[in-house]
Amino acid sequence: MSDIIRKRYGLLGRNISYSFSKGYFTDKFTAENFVGYTYENFDIKAIASFTEVVKNNSDLKGLSVTIPYKESVIPFLDKLSKKAALIGAVNTIKITKKGKIKGYNTDYYGFKKALEPLLQQHHKKALILGTGGASKGVAFALDELDIAYTFVSREAKENSIDYNRINATTFDNYQIIINATPVGTSPNTEAFPLIPYDYFTDRHIAFDLIYNPAETQFLKKAKEKGAKIKNGYDMLVFQAEKAWKIWNK
Repeated sequence: MSDIIRKRYGLLGRNISYSFSKGYFTDKFTAENFVGYTYENFDIKAIASFTEVVKNNSDLKGLSVTIPYKESVIPFLDKLSKKAALIGAVNTIKITKKGKIKGYNTDYYGFKKALEPLLQQHHKKALILGTGGASKGVAFALDELDIAYTFVSREAKENSIDYNRINATTFDNYQIIINATPVGTSPNTEAFPLIPYDYFTDRHIAFDLIYNPAETQFLKKAKEKGAKIKNGYDMLVFQAEKAWKIWNK
């Protein structure tokens, strides 16, 4: 009887015990009978520990990357895909047979696939709440969909406005509001981005990249005003399956 081929995958992040990825891939390996395949969390306090993760796990084939390392992991990689380089953030890493480490971005793909079915003709402009690594993938997807966007951050910067600038006119001009921040995720489920929810209407889409809880306060408040809502679960599934293809190509 031949030895079982062992392949290890994992998630790189901080405080990731709640993670979607571990449960998703563990279930996938069981359901699809991938014997010898495992997926585990690599919960590190600082990105400098990434080199130790790779060095101490020689059978590691691929990693997902989550908050807060989607941008800071880039200097530790040997190569970036063209799209990851353009986006400036990485959420998928492939380790080749020769030990080379290449970064990809599948967040933009997952977001685009999840958003597209909701779009109608009047959805022309989007507000992206947050300016971190996740927001960069969102922006790239919106570019591909030919949807104009503006970033919102706690303090106004060169390429963003601050939350205090959002008013009724903003909601008239922007029909898609995307929460790309961690505000409202479990266990802090009562928190929500500080925007004027009264201006949501049935012509708006509220999209939250958070999937736990399934309906955040952000989504709840937008739904009360008639907005079409979507959480991050489908986006995560789409990006995970895209990562799986990359690891196995």
